[in-house]
Amino acid sequence: MRTRSARRGQIELNRERSIVTDIESTPQATSKPQSLVRRRWPTLAGLGFAALIAFGLVSGVELAPVLAASAAVYLGAAALQRPAAAWPLFLATGVVITVARLFDGRVEPTWVILAGAVALLLYGLLRGAGRPGYGLPLQTAALLGFGVAAGAALLINPEPGAYLVAAGLLGHAAWDVHHHRTNRVVVRSLAEFCLALDTALAVAIVVVTVLQ
Repeated sequence: MRTRSARRGQIELNRERSIVTDIESTPQATSKPQSLVRRRWPTLAGLGFAALIAFGLVSGVELAPVLAASAAVYLGAAALQRPAAAWPLFLATGVVITVARLFDGRVEPTWVILAGAVALLLYGLLRGAGRPGYGLPLQTAALLGFGVAAGAALLINPEPGAYLVAAGLLGHAAWDVHHHRTNRVVVRSLAEFCLALDTALAVAIVVVTVLQ
């Protein structure tokens, strides 16, 4: 009797082990993949914002402040040493551009943004944000290049100025790609947003300029 009971116990134990093994070997249900909107909201937001800005665009030179702002945001985040500060800085440049437009050309937002970027640069240097090299030093060089392009576009003839702004935006789009991949200086969501924004606006400038 004891032998039969032991055998039955062993059979039941084997069955339980088999069930446990089957459960462990069965692929568990993975979490539902994120929707396109949740995964790519910065791209969608950038394209939507670009459409809003480009609506009624007459000359590509009008977007020189956007080029200046793109570089200023990166420099500001590096000066503050806070990648997440890129979003508030972007909103601040948007406010500057919007308010300046209310003065009907009496205030050029490009110069205001560049002046603000220089102030952030000085602040960053005073607080010891000179390192690492890919931070404030590299962003200062970028501001110099993109800032000169934005400023020069305002001083030359409208057509070549428009193409200069478009080229600058495409150059900054490449800058966005680099920082998105390395995940440095600014948060990746801002880099992705700016990539979509810069590229779409560059295309809009070329189209508007060619059709004029």
